[in-house]
Amino acid sequence: MKATRNPTANDFGKSDNRPFRNDAEKKAKSLKGSISRRLFLGKSLAMGAGTIGAGLLANASLASEISRPRPTPGPRPTPGRGGLTAGDAALLRFPAALELLEADFWIQYNELGGVQDNEVPGGTGNEAYTEAIEVLDEDMPIYIHDNTDDEITHHTFLNAYLESKGADPVNLDPFRTLMGSTATGVNPDLIGRRLTNLTQLTIDTSWWTRYRDDSHNPDLDPNFTFPQAVPTLGVNQHTAIPRTDADTTDANFLQAIANTAAFHFPTIEQGGNSLYPALALRATHEEVLRILISIGPTETMHFQTWSDKAGNAPPLTAVDPVTGVSVTFPDLEVDDELLNKSLIMPEPCPFLDRSLPIVSIIRPTKTGGVAMSTLQFLTDMGLFIGQSQAFFALMTQLAHDADHARHGGG
Repeated sequence: MKATRNPTANDFGKSDNRPFRNDAEKKAKSLKGSISRRLFLGKSLAMGAGTIGAGLLANASLASEISRPRPTPGPRPTPGRGGLTAGDAALLRFPAALELLEADFWIQYNELGGVQDNEVPGGTGNEAYTEAIEVLDEDMPIYIHDNTDDEITHHTFLNAYLESKGADPVNLDPFRTLMGSTATGVNPDLIGRRLTNLTQLTIDTSWWTRYRDDSHNPDLDPNFTFPQAVPTLGVNQHTAIPRTDADTTDANFLQAIANTAAFHFPTIEQGGNSLYPALALRATHEEVLRILISIGPTETMHFQTWSDKAGNAPPLTAVDPVTGVSVTFPDLEVDDELLNKSLIMPEPCPFLDRSLPIVSIIRPTKTGGVAMSTLQFLTDMGLFIGQSQAFFALMTQLAHDADHARHGGG
């Protein structure tokens, strides 16, 4: 456990920017025609580029939409001289982008409800929100801090490794344009400079039952619908952080905000659970494989921690005073094995072939369209509401490149 110290206390946008499902190919083409890929990738964006214009894998529709031939790639580093194949670089570049996005929203959580120190500086804490988070576990601020620190190290390492091999790193600084919270405790220097939106989330909690179901695996049953643990989180939009200090004045609604965060945490982390092993199956360079299978299990550690804490969310119903949206958190201390909060170990399920015995595994792990499906999942969540078309074009390109990487290929 890292050394810590106790935290001290200290209008969100209404646009619904979810363009992937209908316009993905159009945007990818516009990237090729009018937005230089090199404009977004590489050191040249590190300074002064802020003036530019941003179960998991639930469906692979986007992947099939963008199965067109790849754009002509840039110069390829020479394998054997310290470089990476274009495919292996793409397998690291997409996770680097996702880790930058993860770090962005974890920093927001940490500013308000975590521990601020030299490892994760910037906020001053929001006492009311922190107390609501601690209802789930008194160590929640420490866990939030450590998860934040981990994600920062992930994108820092991945980009540094790419550069060390002569490959382009990922820089999302031009897309730090979202408002975020203005409540007491946030870093005032980052208001209006966020990559992600935590105030309009639609959270798919089907992972809860997916990991408890011993009869179905999305790899074998792609059309099976796993029940939601918290059905009302899967519709409408919900905030996981206080948007302003006004959100901290109603104790019941504030607890609903904390509960929303508690389910958002594992919903995000179960994604890396599947993404890293799926990408690793495509790697050619042994060192790239080592990176993917070494970072991936840390996401699993995060996922199990947060899935355990989410089960402690107190049952309640609350209505958002701003949007009028209602949310209900059920009591998950039940006998039903699909919902029982104590069953946090992955239940065995079918794998590879139904003629084989069931086995406890990460799921899903099929590689086809994994990156594009991940991007679609995060977009459907509302995490990028308010982002620019240029952001979506870049992320689509990165996902497309990762999905077209081939083991043993370029």
